[in-house]
Amino acid sequence: MSRDFTPTTIDELDPERRPSARLALVPVLAVVAFLGIGSALLGLDPHAPLLWSIVLVGAFGYSLGYSWEELYDGVADGLLMGLQAILIIFTIYALIATWVGAGTIPAMMYYGLELLTPAVFLPVAAVLAAVVAFAIGSSWTTVGTLGVAFVGIGSGLGVPEAMTVGAVISGAYAGDKQSPLSDTTNLAAGVTNTPLYDHIYRMRTGTAIAFGIAVLAFAALGLQTGGAVPGDRIAEIQTALQGTYAISPLVFLPLVVTFGLALYGFPALPTLVAGTIAGVLTSVLVQGAGFVPAWEIFLSGTAPETGSDLVDELLVTGGLTGSAWTITVVVAALSLGGLLERTGVLAVLAHRVSQGVTSSGGLIAGTGLSAILINGLTAQQYMSIVLPGVTLRNLYEEFDMGSDELSRAVEAAGTPTGALIPWHAGGVFMAGATGVDTLAYAPYYLFGLLSPLVLFAMALTGRGIPTTNRSEPAQAAD
Repeated sequence: MSRDFTPTTIDELDPERRPSARLALVPVLAVVAFLGIGSALLGLDPHAPLLWSIVLVGAFGYSLGYSWEELYDGVADGLLMGLQAILIIFTIYALIATWVGAGTIPAMMYYGLELLTPAVFLPVAAVLAAVVAFAIGSSWTTVGTLGVAFVGIGSGLGVPEAMTVGAVISGAYAGDKQSPLSDTTNLAAGVTNTPLYDHIYRMRTGTAIAFGIAVLAFAALGLQTGGAVPGDRIAEIQTALQGTYAISPLVFLPLVVTFGLALYGFPALPTLVAGTIAGVLTSVLVQGAGFVPAWEIFLSGTAPETGSDLVDELLVTGGLTGSAWTITVVVAALSLGGLLERTGVLAVLAHRVSQGVTSSGGLIAGTGLSAILINGLTAQQYMSIVLPGVTLRNLYEEFDMGSDELSRAVEAAGTPTGALIPWHAGGVFMAGATGVDTLAYAPYYLFGLLSPLVLFAMALTGRGIPTTNRSEPAQAAD
C-alpha cells in the first residue's frame, strides 16, 4: 500500500499562484512534446526527456511564485507515493536472478515445454496469470515470477515474446483487479470511501467483458502461431536446461515460499524478500553453488552457458544492480509527477474536466480519461487512483451516484493502462522484468487496451450506470 497522500484540490491552491486552465496546459503539452520528440524522433531513452520536463515544470513553478523548498517538497511527495514501487523493482530484479540461479525458472520452462502446445499457450498463460494474481493480489509479482518463465516457454514453442508478455500482463492485471488482497484495489476503495467488496462487485462486469474478449483474441492468435514445433528444438532446449541445472521438485521451494506467504496475506515486499532468500538457499542446497557466489548472483545477476544461444539469452539477468536503468526512469517520472501536483497543474485540469460534465455517463468517461492522463503525467498508478478519487467525490454526490461508480472508473481506466506507457513505473517494470520493450508488447496487452474501452462503452450506452443529468454546471473557480 502506498503511503498516505492527499492531493491538493483547486480550493486549497493560493489564488495568487493558481494557474488558469489554459496556462496549466503549457507544462502538460511541453512534457508530451519532450517525451514524444526525445523518444520517437531522437531515439533517446526516457531519462533525458524527463529531465527536460522536470526543469521546465520547476521553472513554471518558480514563475508562479513557488520557492525551491516548496518544489522540493513536491518532488519528495511524488517519490513517497511511489516508494513501494521503487523497492519492489529492486527486489524483483534480485528475485529473478536468484530464481534462475536456483533452477526455479529453468525448471518451470523445462516442465512447461512438456505440458503446453503453441495453439493453447497464449490463452492458458493469460488465465493462469489471472488465477495467480487473484490469489496473491499482485500483478507485478505474477509477471516477475510466472511471467518470466512463460517468456521462456513461449520462446521454446515458437510464440513471439511480445505476444506472451501481452497475455501474461493481461491476466495479471485482470486477476489483480478482482483480488481483495490487491493494494490498488484496496486503495481505490479507500480513497473513494467505498466498501471493498462493493468496489470489487462493481468492477466485476467490466473486468469480465474485457478479459473475456482478450482470452478469445489470444485463442485466435494461438491458432495462427500454433504450427507444429520440431521435437528436436524442444529436446535441445530441455537438454541445455538439464545439463546446466539440477531439475527436480526441490527447486520449486522459492515458488512455494513466495506464493504461500502471499496467499497467507503477507504484504508484497516482505514476501518477495523471503522468496529471494529462498532462491539463494536453493542455489546453495540444490544447485551446489557456494554461499558467496549465490549472493553474487543476487547482486550481479546470471549469465549461464548452457550450450543453447536461445536458453542463454532467456536466462541472462542483471540482479540487484541491473535495476539501475529502470529505477532511474521511475525516480525521474515520479519527481515530475510530484512537481505537476505541487504547482496545481493537475488540480486545475481535474477541475476543468469536472466543469464540462453534464451527465452521469459523461462523468464516468471524464473520470476515466483523467485517470489515464494522470498516469501519463505522473508515471504512478497510485496517483491515477488517488487524485481523481479524492477530487471528484463531491461531483458524484451531485449526480446522486454511489462511490462504487467512482472507484470503478478510476481503477478500470487508471491501474491497467500504466503498463502501456513506456516511462510509467508499470511499463518500465514490465519491460525490465520480461526483457520485452513496452511498445513491443503494448499491441498484445489486450486487457490494458480493453478495460478503459469497456468502461467508456458502458458510460456511452448507459449500461449499468444511473442516468442522471446535471442541473446546473459548476462555476469556474478561476
